[in-house]
Amino acid sequence: MKLQKLTGVWIPLVSIFFGLLAGAIIMLLFGYNPVAGYIALWNGAFEEPYYTGETIRLITPYILSGLAVAFAFRTGLLNIGVEGQVLVGWLASVWIGLAFNLPMIIHLPLAIIAAIIAGGLWGFIPGYLKAKFHVHEVIITIMMNYVALYSVNAIIRNVLTDGSERTEHVAETASLKVEWLTQLMPNSNVHAGIILAVGAALFYWYFIEKTKYGFELKAVGYNSYASEYAGMSVKRNIMVSMAISGGFAGLAGAMEGIGNFGYMTLNNGFTNIGFDGIAIALLGGNTAVGVVMAAGLFGVLKNGALNMPLSAGVPHELVDIITALIIFFVAASYMIILFREKLTNIFNNVKTKLQKGRGK
Repeated sequence: MKLQKLTGVWIPLVSIFFGLLAGAIIMLLFGYNPVAGYIALWNGAFEEPYYTGETIRLITPYILSGLAVAFAFRTGLLNIGVEGQVLVGWLASVWIGLAFNLPMIIHLPLAIIAAIIAGGLWGFIPGYLKAKFHVHEVIITIMMNYVALYSVNAIIRNVLTDGSERTEHVAETASLKVEWLTQLMPNSNVHAGIILAVGAALFYWYFIEKTKYGFELKAVGYNSYASEYAGMSVKRNIMVSMAISGGFAGLAGAMEGIGNFGYMTLNNGFTNIGFDGIAIALLGGNTAVGVVMAAGLFGVLKNGALNMPLSAGVPHELVDIITALIIFFVAASYMIILFREKLTNIFNNVKTKLQKGRGK
């Protein structure tokens, strides 16, 4: 068990190191200074309070989308529909922020809860189809991303506005912007959603690791047949798992709707928050701490990359290459470990047979 825990910690760290090293080599090959490039990346993420605020703003939805994917992974499911769940959560939070005139103590929690419910319902649909009709969740969640995208656009244009491409700003009573954070990091779009994101990570850890329901969900993911034999409801747990996963994603959408932007606009394409969540969950080993750290890395890379062309002349697309290399090394590390375990098992089996042969 200790070895497994150490493996889960060291694989991402080693992968990050090799990803950054490979990025440095690529910079050298193309005639750029890697030291200047990485210093520019760091400064672009943290040099000034504004940059720090923007980095935190990016990290916030990444934590939640990573948790959404990781929760489904831990329960044996592949939720590729986080992107669509983010969009419906975003829409629900903005809708509540526009439709009601309430005190903040009621209005803000109501907008947040609406986003969680909307994302949860959008996740429940593929969970229901998986449980009742054995429809593969990967296929249905991918399809529902497009349903969400075009449905949200239609609602913005025909329901929330009179044909406009974006909604009005939500009421201040439904906004996550707080004065003390704005003063700490002036001119940035940082908001109090980071507190909710960290709280969601704590909830994820406690629910998965410390509760009976979390144990049931993990058991169904490990072996649905054994779980059913033990008296657990496999179908119910599949639906609950996808709904909770969607709830995390819906909350990520609220971070954008009532936090970062304060409105919603027509989307010509996906936000990529949900798709990046897949990489974040993989890099974080599907653990709460790992997801938070991986989301932090992604936020630093994405925001810091904007400064690399300005300060070091390095194209910011290089950061996408570095990110892809980090994920590649994570996957490669797991494959190497799996290969090593299989070789060890083969060696042990051969050794056992030889010992038995000598005994005869």
